[in-house]
Amino acid sequence: MKHILSILSITLLFSCHNQAQVNDKQKAVINADPIVVPLKEGKARAYFASGCFWCVEAVFESVKGVEESISGYAGGHTNNPTYEASNTGRTGHAEAVEIIYDPNTVNFATLVDVYFGSQNPTQVNGQGPDRGSQYRSIIFYQNDEQKEIIEKKKAALAKKLEAPIAAEVYPFQKFWVGEDYHQNYERRHPNNGYIRNVSIPRLNKFKAKFPTLLKTDKKH
Repeated sequence: MKHILSILSITLLFSCHNQAQVNDKQKAVINADPIVVPLKEGKARAYFASGCFWCVEAVFESVKGVEESISGYAGGHTNNPTYEASNTGRTGHAEAVEIIYDPNTVNFATLVDVYFGSQNPTQVNGQGPDRGSQYRSIIFYQNDEQKEIIEKKKAALAKKLEAPIAAEVYPFQKFWVGEDYHQNYERRHPNNGYIRNVSIPRLNKFKAKFPTLLKTDKKH
C-alpha cells in the first residue's frame, strides 16, 4: 500500500507541475494572435529564448547587423516578471532577449539560423547546465511569414539531426526588460565563473561555426 501511495504521490506531483506550466492563462498566450513590433528609426526587433540570457545576449551582439541585445523575459502569463519570480517556473516566462537589428544588413531568417546554430537544439527545458522551464527554448514570431520561416527551418533541422527539436514556437505578445544588473553581463563580468565556463565557450563555439556572420569592429 505504501508503495502504491508513493507512486500516486509522484504522479500527482508531475501532473500538478504540468498543469502549472500549461494552465488556461498559458494556453491563451500560446494561442493568441501575434503582435507586430513596428520599425523604429529603421531598426527591427526579434525575440528569442535559449537558456541563460547572459549567453544569448552575447551571441547575438557578435552578429553583423545587430545593434543591441537586451535581456529580459517573455512567453509567460504574468505581468512584470522578475528574475526571482521567473526562476520559480510558475510565471510561464522564459529568459529571453530582444534583438534590435538592421533588416538591411541581417534578415530574420539569418537570425533564426543564429538561434539554432548557437544552442543544443534537442535539449528540452534548458541549455547546458541551466535546467527548468524558465530556460526553455522559444522562438517568437510576429507574423505569418516569420512563423513559416521558423517552422521550415525547425523541420529541416529535425530531419538533419533525426531528432525532435525542443524549441517552442510562440506568437509574440510582450517583452519585459530584465533588471539592470543582467544587461551586458558577459561583457561587464568576463571573470565571473559562469561566464568563463559556460557563456564564453558557447560564444566561441558559435563564432567558429559562423565566421562570416561576425562583426569585424567589435570584440567580445
